[in-house]
Amino acid sequence: MHKGRLEAFSDGVIAIIITIMVLEFKVPHSTDLSSLLELFPIFLSYVLSFVYVGIYWNNHHHLLQVTTKIHGGILWANLHLLFWLSLIPFSTAWMGENHFADGPVAVYGVILFMCAIAYTILQNSLIKHHGHDSTLAKAIGSDTKGKISLVCYVVGGLISHYAPLVSLALYVFVALLWLVPDRRIEHLVN
Repeated sequence: MHKGRLEAFSDGVIAIIITIMVLEFKVPHSTDLSSLLELFPIFLSYVLSFVYVGIYWNNHHHLLQVTTKIHGGILWANLHLLFWLSLIPFSTAWMGENHFADGPVAVYGVILFMCAIAYTILQNSLIKHHGHDSTLAKAIGSDTKGKISLVCYVVGGLISHYAPLVSLALYVFVALLWLVPDRRIEHLVN
């Protein structure tokens, strides 16, 4: 199978996810600029989630850049990733509306963890399909950043009921870790 439809479908779903997140902003009924301060937690959760969705979009693009063929299992692995990404707008809104309370921060962490697991499954499916000596396998290597991310999500989820802001700091740390584009694939392709 050719990868073009997978790329186009994934790009469309990710664009819709970002659109849904921004639509969660409710316009204040007041014209006073101070009414915007009430939206600040919602805005912060939106920025974090926008960065996360952007990171997944960027890394997904890189994965598919070195992919030459796909099969049905890869399509399902990709849908699995898109499913978890599609839950980000819900958890983003819930977390922002409740000013980063422990329950919403925990759910946000679980969704981020599941996104990372789904991405790892997709990545491993592509490596298995293309071979462990493929460009993708060489670029991914031991995937240290991916493993650090998973650990941070687990720790963040476990401590969220006691220290939701520390959990949030861990989620921000992971986003910052991935904010610099992952050049492993670009380096090998160029």
